[in-house]
Amino acid sequence: MKLILATHNPHKVIELKDKLKVHLTHYEVLSLDDIQITHDIEETEATFEGNAILKAQWIADLTGEVCIADDSGLCIEALNQEPGVYSARYCGEHTPYAIKNQMILERLQFQNNRKAHYVSVVALAQKGHSAKTFRGEMWGHIAVEAKGSNGFGYDPIFIADGYTHTIAEMPLELKNSISHRHKAIELLIEVLIQEEHV
Repeated sequence: MKLILATHNPHKVIELKDKLKVHLTHYEVLSLDDIQITHDIEETEATFEGNAILKAQWIADLTGEVCIADDSGLCIEALNQEPGVYSARYCGEHTPYAIKNQMILERLQFQNNRKAHYVSVVALAQKGHSAKTFRGEMWGHIAVEAKGSNGFGYDPIFIADGYTHTIAEMPLELKNSISHRHKAIELLIEVLIQEEHV
């Protein structure tokens, strides 16, 4: 069976493929690039759940294969949960994350409340079936300066609860074991394994 990852993001593809292949050996895990789909699916929904379902269902209907899609973002309490669902498009979709991170640090410069959390919602879709969603969160706070070169996105400014270094300073194996996406994917894998034995 094929399992399509509805993303062109190479970081997400690596993280998702590695995790899924370990547990779902009966699936051939493929990205959109693997099946030569170059279309970018516009995220028009107002929630992580809505965007994840939109992407997964579109690819499932197009290919007829089982498909999963992730929508994720950073929510900062003092900024009214921004950038939230607009995390990838914050300050413009093509703005480098170094600039996005610096802008957030500047906006929080005089804020005592630096609480934040990452959200990942993974949708599982199959043609002719209602999509299912799985939500994972990672709580923490925004650092006072960007540090680290591992990870991607907002990782250089996010410190997870229980840790003193940013996510971008962690070994990738550690980050991938505590991340919001890891938690959502673990829930997805449980359901796929159960369905395999039904």
